[in-house]
Amino acid sequence: MKKNIHPNWHNDCIVKCACGNTFTTGSTLTKIQVDICNKCHPFFTGEMRYVDTQGRVDKFMKKQKLAIKLKEEKASKEKLKKEQKKTEKENKIQSFKQILSQTAQQIKK
Repeated sequence: MKKNIHPNWHNDCIVKCACGNTFTTGSTLTKIQVDICNKCHPFFTGEMRYVDTQGRVDKFMKKQKLAIKLKEEKASKEKLKKEQKKTEKENKIQSFKQILSQTAQQIKK
């Protein structure tokens, strides 16, 4: 094994939960802050409690709103491009022969 490439191991790492519970364990860090532990997690406590520690639902809804907004912007850009192409075709410089043939078709109608 190579020397001096592995992190230092601490046998007395203090883990502190948001509920106030603390315990020690081994880790490469000296202190760890967690949001939920075995004293407050519904699986271990037997309580039926909704645990949304990081606002996952809010994050999901935010992403959905952003996706809808981007989709609408993309659709509006595509519509604008189609309109520009249509106006380009209408404003396209025509030869004298093409103009005459178009006017002849309009007269026949």
